[in-house]
Amino acid sequence: MLKLAIDSVLKDLLEVLTQLSDEQYATPCAQLSGASIGAHVRHILELFVCLENQYQNGEINYELRARDLSLQTHPKQAIELIKSLGTLLDKPDKNLTLYQSFDQGILKIQTNYQRELAYNLEHCVHHQALIRVALLSMPQVIYNHHFGVARSTMQHRKQCAQ
Repeated sequence: MLKLAIDSVLKDLLEVLTQLSDEQYATPCAQLSGASIGAHVRHILELFVCLENQYQNGEINYELRARDLSLQTHPKQAIELIKSLGTLLDKPDKNLTLYQSFDQGILKIQTNYQRELAYNLEHCVHHQALIRVALLSMPQVIYNHHFGVARSTMQHRKQCAQ
């Protein structure tokens, strides 16, 4: 079920990216505090890649992600990575240790693969919500009504409509 939700959210992102020009993708947006759509896409994808790359050793540190700037300037590269993620993010659940830095030092948190996939899914939706704000100035870009909307928000809206 989680894999299907991730596939769906990444498919929605893919559909948006295929409609953007290189310039629309890479140009800083005032609506995003000077970041570009590409910067948000890079950030989304790098967390998924980080989980994929660090899964084997059982220790996850998202601060050690690659920060590949070409992902935020070349939408075709991001599109190819999204397509490959669909086959990568399907590993058996296992316990992991998450390392997170704070001002007071590094915190070690016990977690598992499924929990980290869920975190990455929610993180992706959050950044898609920001991307959606930038898309408001691009009326030619078509996206699903649920792009960047958390599933819990959709459920709440559905209940309110009844």
